[in-house]
Amino acid sequence: MLKNLHYNLIIRPEPGGGFTVLVPALPGCVTYGKSLDEARKMAGDAISAYLKSVKKHKGDIQHDEKSLVTSIDVAYA
Repeated sequence: MLKNLHYNLIIRPEPGGGFTVLVPALPGCVTYGKSLDEARKMAGDAISAYLKSVKKHKGDIQHDEKSLVTSIDVAYA
């Protein structure tokens, strides 16, 4: 039975072009895409591969169902 899991993504534009994607709930799950659309697709592929590995090694599957995503601006001199 398929189960839908929610994952937050951090997408960072790279100076040389393209986008790096980090998946905070899955340590070490990082990928890259030349466009935002490609970066999101690659993130889906990376998450799927990560989860297959976790399942194979009988680990606990983490997700972001209850995570709160926010940001803050901090002034500095």
